[in-house]
Amino acid sequence: MNSPKQQVAEFWETAPCGETYAIGPDTKARLEAQASARYKLEPYLKAFARFADGRGKDILEVGVGMGSDHLEWAKSMPRSLTGIDLTQRAVEMTRARFGLYSREADVRVADAEELPFPDDSFDLVYSWGVLHHSPDTERAVREVHRVLRPGGIAQVMVYHTWSVTGLLLWARYGLLRGSPFTRLADIVSEHLESPGTKAYSVSQAHGLFTQFQAVKITVQLSHSDLLLGSVGQRHQGSLLRLAKYLWPRPVIRSLGCRLGLFLLVEGRK
Repeated sequence: MNSPKQQVAEFWETAPCGETYAIGPDTKARLEAQASARYKLEPYLKAFARFADGRGKDILEVGVGMGSDHLEWAKSMPRSLTGIDLTQRAVEMTRARFGLYSREADVRVADAEELPFPDDSFDLVYSWGVLHHSPDTERAVREVHRVLRPGGIAQVMVYHTWSVTGLLLWARYGLLRGSPFTRLADIVSEHLESPGTKAYSVSQAHGLFTQFQAVKITVQLSHSDLLLGSVGQRHQGSLLRLAKYLWPRPVIRSLGCRLGLFLLVEGRK
């Protein structure tokens, strides 16, 4: 049987995050469609990342995915830009995107738990929805801290345990299966995305980033909580289609601010 890390890599090699939105007649059109859908579904992402602040900095992105955020960092004119991903497919997609726009970055396959960079290498480390997939997330966060320079900033999104999405998964895989006492952590691990995916309470996230100073954590309602876009690809069926049709999104938006799937974490070394 493959190791937990190999299972994670195989999952994302098969189903890169956001590829379902990459529709078009050629590579450029597909990549632009994916980026457009990403920022439409996650309008808060750019406000959190503050891409323009990358100007003149040494930047590392952990988990480049399809490269849309990496291209935004490149546009900010950083001093250097480096990206890693656990999968070769993500690296190839990001390199293809950069080739289309005549941009350059050091993009390579690497492990977030063993970043191949010296201590104090970067001014900013950015990671959106990646570290919670690593089998040893605590080690990955320590690596982020290690490669940051003193005063450097980490901007990381990890999943929130007490979310609308988590409650939906519990209803589907706990309550409706007659197992209402199944731990939410186990349901998230088995059913949210790649095997072993984790989620954290706000207090747990503070503990995860305890090495950092001035840690700020914001709960963000996501498109997953609102059942927008292609969310639920792993759970297709009539029940999900009905839920998407009937979902009371205005109510969720007004009442669910503390029940968002995303924890936006910013900390300084």
